[in-house]
Amino acid sequence: SLGIPVIESLRPVTDLKFDCHLMMLNPDYYFEPLRAAGADSVTVHLEVFPNPTEAATGARANDLEFGIAVNPPTPFEAVEPYVELADMVVVMAVNPGFGGQSFIDAMLKKVELVRNFVESHGLLTDIEVDGGIGSANIRRARDAGANVFVAGSTVFRTPDPVQAVAELRGKIREAQ
Repeated sequence: SLGIPVIESLRPVTDLKFDCHLMMLNPDYYFEPLRAAGADSVTVHLEVFPNPTEAATGARANDLEFGIAVNPPTPFEAVEPYVELADMVVVMAVNPGFGGQSFIDAMLKKVELVRNFVESHGLLTDIEVDGGIGSANIRRARDAGANVFVAGSTVFRTPDPVQAVAELRGKIREAQ
């Protein structure tokens, strides 16, 4: 929802990694403009690309890392054949749409399945949990195998976002 102009504006002032989670139809159309704006990585939904091989090839052709996101109803078995294509697998812990939704606990099992696959195949794939992440569940997500977390509402719907991030980081360190 931030878009290309925001990436273009922020890129000159930071070297932080910009991963663009493209929750849309035809996300591959935006790979080249996103890279030109300064993006480092793109993530597409398996539900849009049931076989994401072509999308992965397109991302890499644009010098972008590639991620695959899966919605809550999509089983691990649907993404399993494509995990090796991805730099990151994103397990959605809410149904895509709006911020502030409650974390779906059953998604922790999917995180475990992805982590087991990654480790058993000697991959360096990141595993991200997106949706409903907060201090009450980030440790469980970490323990299940996630190493990247999206905590939008937890951070941005609080009077002190810096403190919210510090609290989440503290919970992650507790999990290690």
